[in-house]
Amino acid sequence: MTRFVPRSPLLLAGLMAAAGVAHLAAPEPFDALVPRSLPGSPRAWTLASSAVELALAAGLAVPRTRRVSAQATGLFFVGVFPANIKMAYDWRTRPGPARALAYGRLPLQVPLYLWARAAARPSAG
Repeated sequence: MTRFVPRSPLLLAGLMAAAGVAHLAAPEPFDALVPRSLPGSPRAWTLASSAVELALAAGLAVPRTRRVSAQATGLFFVGVFPANIKMAYDWRTRPGPARALAYGRLPLQVPLYLWARAAARPSAG
């Protein structure tokens, strides 16, 4: 049985660009996900995250920078995992669908990370 691991770096670039734009268009919900232990304002982290997502998207879209950008995207997914943990904890008392969304984000990081790794391979895209 073969595992399905998406390899399309352009699709991953689109996902990262959409996330970056979402952070800019409506930053308030994302501000609440910033762990309190981080210094500075949550908005600064939200905007920084958006800038990183957009830069990663651009890097993934360009074959010359794709490999390093895909590797950085994998690290980014690892780096934002604490925000997903915070969301799951903060939403633990919300209604079922919201709680399911928050809990569902946790295991979703694994295929996203694997996607970024696959996109870093020379045969991707």
